Amino acid sequence: MDYKLVMNMAVMAGELMLRSGAETYRVEDTMYHILRTAGTQTVEASVMMTGIVATISNPDMEPITMIKRVQERGTNLNRIMRVNEISRNYCTGELSLEDAFEELKVISGKQYCIWVYNLATVVVPAGFAPLYGGGSAEVLASAAVGAILALVITGGKRLQINGFILDTLSSLAVAAAAMLLKGLFPFLNNDTVIISAIMPLVPGVAITNAVRDTLQGDYISGGARILEAFLKAVAIALGAGAGMALANHFFTGGGLL
Repeated sequence: MDYKLVMNMAVMAGELMLRSGAETYRVEDTMYHILRTAGTQTVEASVMMTGIVATISNPDMEPITMIKRVQERGTNLNRIMRVNEISRNYCTGELSLEDAFEELKVISGKQYCIWVYNLATVVVPAGFAPLYGGGSAEVLASAAVGAILALVITGGKRLQINGFILDTLSSLAVAAAAMLLKGLFPFLNNDTVIISAIMPLVPGVAITNAVRDTLQGDYISGGARILEAFLKAVAIALGAGAGMALANHFFTGGGLL
């Protein structure tokens, strides 16, 4: 048995799940099942929102311990499902250790092109607009503002802007663009357009996972997730408020509003 490869596979699986928004206890459970296949006497996996620690050992061998820092986090339920599937197939013997490790490396890269992400950022606000009482005009306006949001997010990631600042700038651009459309088309429901357009930024999954981690007894990860979600919500609120205030001041001075 290649103990180091088992460890590398377990940590890679845990990292992929943690980066994709999986709950802490789910990551630990997946890593534990993978590490158990090594047949060692000691198997430990400790996961926090920002890092992973795992170790395996036998009385006749030096302990193998690995630490992995996880800095980027998002939401990718499809990747979580695929990692779980690979883990189950490996643990049941349907996949060899080497094949399972290679499959994990395949899904660790980007799954979609940039234009697919941008298209989703345009479609999601348009889909939320009817749920908030918007008509066809609000749907089109939300899609247009979503296009601006996609542009800001893509540019911010390429420039490697801090996540908190990027969320603030994104919501600011959304609010300002919605105010501009309101000035050009007074019949638009501005509240519906702004709320729909910021939905791709709202940390709904992070809040849900924070509650689930807390209920599972992972208080450090649960508290960290709650703090992260709160800061993200504050950034969105600050950006939207600043965008509305700046656009209102500018367009009122220009006579548009």
